[in-house]
Amino acid sequence: MKKIISILILIFFICINSTKVLAKDLVYDAKYVLALDGDSKQILFEKNGHNIVPMASTTKILTSYIALNCTDLNENFKVSKNAQYVRGSKVGLKADENITSEELTYGLMFKSGNDAAVALAEGIAYSEENFADLMNHFSHSMGFIDSNFETVHGLDSQNHYTTCYDLAMLTAKAMENETFSKIVSSKEITKEGFNRSYNNINKILWRIPEANGVKTGYTGQAGKCLVTSVNYGGRNIIIVVLNSEKRWEVTERVFNYLKENYDFNTVDLKDLNIKKLEGNLRFSIPKNHTYKVEALEKSIFKSKEKIKEVKVIDTTDNSEILKKYY
Repeated sequence: MKKIISILILIFFICINSTKVLAKDLVYDAKYVLALDGDSKQILFEKNGHNIVPMASTTKILTSYIALNCTDLNENFKVSKNAQYVRGSKVGLKADENITSEELTYGLMFKSGNDAAVALAEGIAYSEENFADLMNHFSHSMGFIDSNFETVHGLDSQNHYTTCYDLAMLTAKAMENETFSKIVSSKEITKEGFNRSYNNINKILWRIPEANGVKTGYTGQAGKCLVTSVNYGGRNIIIVVLNSEKRWEVTERVFNYLKENYDFNTVDLKDLNIKKLEGNLRFSIPKNHTYKVEALEKSIFKSKEKIKEVKVIDTTDNSEILKKYY
């Protein structure tokens, strides 16, 4: 009888601690993981998310984002021999082939085409080296201090690195671009209007019904990588998994964990006590926790300029969840 009681007590303690165990051991088979609310930019889950590491072809998120910002979709580029014979994954471009920026971007993101990356880089900046400089300019302008780009496709290079956090923030920004979002969320594109047809190699679009992107990657140094966007509750949840043989499973586990353990909230700023503050404040909070939203308006350096500050406080543990200035 005592043995049965002891077993029941043990089972009870295992059950009440299951959430903590799940959170701790959720990504035991991945070295670097970070999940981000793409709207509020809150970190929802992290394991070594700020470690500097290689990122393989997830590099192409920035390559495509720059291409979409610097070219017209219908602009034609001529493929060089340098692009044709680049090593690694390729679309199959041929030297002297004329191809639009739009098709190159589909080839880049669907097939992880290193040849498409080089063709875009040379078409936009005349060389891979110049385009890498452009990548670093964009990266620094977005505040990414732990990233450096040396290749346009993500093949291993000594000074080519980033963090899960920087990749997540970059992806959240890129997903605001309608064309980027359309490309990475699509599963296939027919040959009509293009030189060839394309099928997306990103399995996460089939494994998670709500997934709407983004990019796979693999090199010897970086391992298997995956950056995912999942549209949930009207917002994009960004999940970055670097150097994991189980990248698909890890991503699914993290997303399911977030669904089970977080509530995603929206507050109309018009309801706050600041005049002319409009729009919505969106944020995430652990389930069964309560929150309050505080709004402040104050002068800067005794001038007429005003700061409109909005804070979300987790009233369960009195911690600050989110602070934004308007």
